[in-house]
Amino acid sequence: MSRTILDIHVLQTIPPSNVNRDDTGSPKTAIYGGVRRARVSSQAWKRATRKVFPDLLDRRDLGVRTKRVVELLSERIVERAPELSDRAVELATAVLTAAGFKLKKRKGAEYDETKFLVFLGNHQLDGLAQLAIEAAAEDKPQVDKKAAKARVDQDHSIEVALFGRMVADVQDLNVEAAAQVAHAISVHAVDNEYDYFTAVDDHKEGDETEDAGAAMIETVEFNSATYYRYANVDVDRLFGTLGDPEATRRAAEAFVRAFVTSMPTGKQTTFANRTLPDAVLVLARETQPISLVGAYEEAIGAREEGGRVGGAIRRLAEHAAELHASYDQQPLQAWAVVPGSRADLLAELATPVTLGDLVKGVGELVARRLEPVGQGV
Repeated sequence: MSRTILDIHVLQTIPPSNVNRDDTGSPKTAIYGGVRRARVSSQAWKRATRKVFPDLLDRRDLGVRTKRVVELLSERIVERAPELSDRAVELATAVLTAAGFKLKKRKGAEYDETKFLVFLGNHQLDGLAQLAIEAAAEDKPQVDKKAAKARVDQDHSIEVALFGRMVADVQDLNVEAAAQVAHAISVHAVDNEYDYFTAVDDHKEGDETEDAGAAMIETVEFNSATYYRYANVDVDRLFGTLGDPEATRRAAEAFVRAFVTSMPTGKQTTFANRTLPDAVLVLARETQPISLVGAYEEAIGAREEGGRVGGAIRRLAEHAAELHASYDQQPLQAWAVVPGSRADLLAELATPVTLGDLVKGVGELVARRLEPVGQGV
């Protein structure tokens, strides 16, 4: 049985910035090809992608990741049944305990919390709230465990379907992720730099009786780089979790657009580093996901033909063509978004389109590939 895989490759230049820092405040890095590269973790870009979803999708199809699920569910119960406001916490606790979540009291907190972050969709929260309201008919709420678990294991949000869910306490509620996101790395070697800055006390400025020096002296570490970003979506697994071809199409379209246009928010006020990609390549496959990071195992140098961006696009095209020819991996369909004259560099590999047309094309492909499933074939 053939599969449907979406490979998303992005080349993006980010000026001086620190969008994703380590525990010391330094921009993250990695050694690849024997040289140090700038790096942005997959977690940082997945969260940035997810934060775009409310602008693209119906919020009812999304969810919330939190430890404060008792508080969240209590609020949902009161919204539906205001007369239960004095019992909402009790009812929420009963339902969540029945579903298998282990709750603990955090010092100084008003509500119990789960030990780990829990990702629940809005439809699931509504279902749990309804169970709680039904249980309120009893003096001591009794909630059927199977019913509670079933509410948590159906009607998954699009984010849970894409990024998965791990519930360490209740492993049978885990959801396998349909999307994989790689750590973004620079296509060239990078050394971090330091910005020395000062802050002046406005009230003291010009007062000759006061010290004339800065009120604060500090440094911030940064770098700048052209990154190779990669993600993939297993459309069949996405459909298996969502169970609806139309929802799967919407999820795939939203993921592609959000991943391409998103940006982690670290130090953005300091650096105003927001950019759009230099090139986007999306390849639909029916075999397996394939990263093209090997194009940059040899770091791009300052004298690369076409500069670092042009050289990176050219290498991407060449590496993809070589892999396709050597391993019989011709894609089902290919789209490329490349602003300006560099579009010719990917023209032989993919159809040049705008981002809007790319997203539309992905949606049409997903709908076409899932059509036999929707017809019960």
